[in-house]
Amino acid sequence: MLANVFDSRELAVQERAEAWRELTGQFLAPNEFDIEEPEAFGASLSAADLGDVQVAAMTYTALRSRRTPRLIRRSDPGQWVVGLILGGRQGIDQKGRQQWAEARELVLYTESHPYETRVEPRDGRGTAASVVARFDPADVPLPTRHLDRLLATPLSGSEGVGGLLGALLAQLATDTGPHRATVTARLGGVFTDLLTGCLAHHLDLRDRTPTEHRRRLLLLQVSDFIRRRLGDADLSPSVIAAANHISPRTLHRLFEDSGTTVASYVRGQRLRRVREDLGDPGLASRPVHAIAGRWGFSRPSDFGRAFRRAYGVSPAAYREDRLRRVRGARPAPCGPWPVGEDQPQVR
Repeated sequence: MLANVFDSRELAVQERAEAWRELTGQFLAPNEFDIEEPEAFGASLSAADLGDVQVAAMTYTALRSRRTPRLIRRSDPGQWVVGLILGGRQGIDQKGRQQWAEARELVLYTESHPYETRVEPRDGRGTAASVVARFDPADVPLPTRHLDRLLATPLSGSEGVGGLLGALLAQLATDTGPHRATVTARLGGVFTDLLTGCLAHHLDLRDRTPTEHRRRLLLLQVSDFIRRRLGDADLSPSVIAAANHISPRTLHRLFEDSGTTVASYVRGQRLRRVREDLGDPGLASRPVHAIAGRWGFSRPSDFGRAFRRAYGVSPAAYREDRLRRVRGARPAPCGPWPVGEDQPQVR
């Protein structure tokens, strides 16, 4: 999904810092940079558009950057940014607030006001890493005056809705496979829903978001809960509803509105995981029934029929063909956010 745009190793040492300044000005926003050791500078950038959301994954050695009033007057598209720190740490100073964001933390800032950032690898050597998403604040159904309260404030990227947002950004940072435009646009919508939910949670404004947004966010949370517990053979609508503090009726209505049922979604996700394991050369010696049991199919006969209905072949035949054709190939992404067509959608 993300395309490689820049790798400083492809340039002469004396060209790297200036090339990085020019590139980030094109893909992100113009900044001034202070690089203490230009001869040791290294960086990389991969980027993609998810509809109206721009995502960039970056690595870099220690540096400082500034977005000054002069640069803002020259170019201000009005974009905001949320970044997930993947390695090292990042200090940010905006609107009088100075904070450090550590690995697995999110940080929010706006390109329309001056800021200064400091990037430090964890051990003082090597590289730091982050993934950032640029978005139009008008797409987030929360008053901008409230969002200002969260500028330059570290937010958890590993718990609650922030954990879902962090997981999505981390997955995007490593996903280099091709995807249809409809899928990337859909992921842009998922990002916006998760970002809105995360910010609304920290601002205690969840009741101020539109009803449709709350329904989509609830579906994302429930779907994530299901995917994390697929191996539980006792996973049932009542268990799912209770864990997410909703009634079984609300749960069933949520999935019906997305064009599927709870049982169909659970079964489809389990079959998807089994299919991926059957195509994994590292699991070639594991019996088919053991793989099925790992993902919650307690009755081999029921599993066999479900697999054949879904894929048109028996599990054993699928495994034999898959291992013969793709042994040693890179497996399909299997992160917390399926990028295919099986993600339920609130209509």
